[in-house]
Amino acid sequence: MEVLSPESQQAHPQACGYTVRHAVIAMLRELGMTKIFGNPGSTELPLFRDYPEDFSYVLGLQEAVVVGMADGYAQATRNASFVNLHSAAGVGHAMANIFTAFKNRTPMVITAGQQARSLLQFDPFLHSAQAAELPKPYVKWSCEPARAEDVPQALARAYYIAMQEPRGPVLVSIPADDWDRAAEPIAVRHVGFESRANPQTLELIGQALESAQAPAFVVGAAVDRGQAWDAVVALAERHQARVFVAPMSGRCSFPEDHRLFAGFLPAMRESIVQHLDGHDVVFAVGAAAFTYHVEGEGPHIPEGTRLYQLIEDPAIAAWAPVGTAAVGNIRMGVEELLARAPGAEAGRAAPRARPVPETPAPPAPGERMSVAYAMHTLTQVRDEHSIIVEEAPSSRPVIQTHLPIFHSATFYTMCSGGLGHSMPAAVGVALAQPRAKVIAVIGDGSAMYSIQALWSAAQLGLAITFVILKNRRYAALQDFSRVFGYREGEKVEGTELPDLDFVALARGQGCDAVHVEQAHELEAVLRKALLHERPMLVEVEVA
Repeated sequence: MEVLSPESQQAHPQACGYTVRHAVIAMLRELGMTKIFGNPGSTELPLFRDYPEDFSYVLGLQEAVVVGMADGYAQATRNASFVNLHSAAGVGHAMANIFTAFKNRTPMVITAGQQARSLLQFDPFLHSAQAAELPKPYVKWSCEPARAEDVPQALARAYYIAMQEPRGPVLVSIPADDWDRAAEPIAVRHVGFESRANPQTLELIGQALESAQAPAFVVGAAVDRGQAWDAVVALAERHQARVFVAPMSGRCSFPEDHRLFAGFLPAMRESIVQHLDGHDVVFAVGAAAFTYHVEGEGPHIPEGTRLYQLIEDPAIAAWAPVGTAAVGNIRMGVEELLARAPGAEAGRAAPRARPVPETPAPPAPGERMSVAYAMHTLTQVRDEHSIIVEEAPSSRPVIQTHLPIFHSATFYTMCSGGLGHSMPAAVGVALAQPRAKVIAVIGDGSAMYSIQALWSAAQLGLAITFVILKNRRYAALQDFSRVFGYREGEKVEGTELPDLDFVALARGQGCDAVHVEQAHELEAVLRKALLHERPMLVEVEVA
């Protein structure tokens, strides 16, 4: 693609043949968005003609894989990713992971190809009848520009909205014939994406923490997402506060070997109240208060406890059933609380330490290893700075116990509960962090939602270790069935997964793979896999 000088572009854009495609490519380059994640269709092809050499196209074999990779990449780079999908069908395929990106608060600019404008009145093949409406409500903003020459400005607006806290995906539908229309260059502007919380509300939070007898923090994904990890650790240490992880958090936001770490809250009202009992002040920082998965009754917090919240999302602050909420950037808010002069908290005694989990026993002869044993073994052999990308919902409590996370930006999962995110997200994280070791811990049921991610990992030559926990069932549904009145041992239809061979599936897509059934073999296999210079899948038979 010919590169025109900015002066020539500004002075004679039409005479120089300056088009929508030129304007968009130049803008993406300036924003650092030179990777395009996609699975192309016919209406997307005009964007890729004369493709610039400094750009790369990250191909996924299904649109949900595309969005999952872009999600991991955006989270790990902390910049919006650029996604290119195909009209209604492609966006439809991608919707599960668009939903997850929305819940993850992942900044993402999604473009969807549309048929040529002159065809739209005839209801053409593979068009999107209401393109801007299709992804709602799980995008922050969407549009189909009224004119071709408006496309670059619409994409600039989309980027700024995606990056504004609370961050999230946006979508712009672009007719195929727009890319070659004349356009003006876009001047990339500086836009502040974070806002400070109200000082008066932070004052109330500061006073409450200083006067508390036994404070507790509940940390959520926004702490790590907003680069507030160190500040939250310092604030917890100042107040000698026990620190819990919020239910369904997609990031680790506190070192799990810290003396103040108290564990993970379940997504059940009564259990949360039980865990927080004895704390007179609870500070939910970067977390909803609270995310529930099943119906409950009674109070949302223990009797006599006061709840305070710092969150970047005003919608979350609005639906919180109790408490005082400050809305604003997490890091800025916590740093302002740290800047307060020390008060009565200075002499507060440290809370009791969390019990150290017992080392899982190896299986008896003839039995499969437990997930606890597998995760404990992985913990023993991995570097603590390696990055874990997890999607094994039925095993999550065990994983949380036996695969602790110690450092910022070293854990990712989905905040949505939707399957099919983390296998491709691991590919995106590895692309963004080429010097880090990425380990994807995936359930066998979850893996089948986006198994094509293995092909992308192989084609990109990423040294990811995929650990598949193979229990041959949708265990989360079987375990959850009792909530809905199933009897012990009663069959749950559609939850058995026999005859899946992940070694064959991996090798068929270009990845190396190995099957492990014997517990005594696991450590050596994992050590070898973690040193492998290409993607490696380890299929682990678990009870």
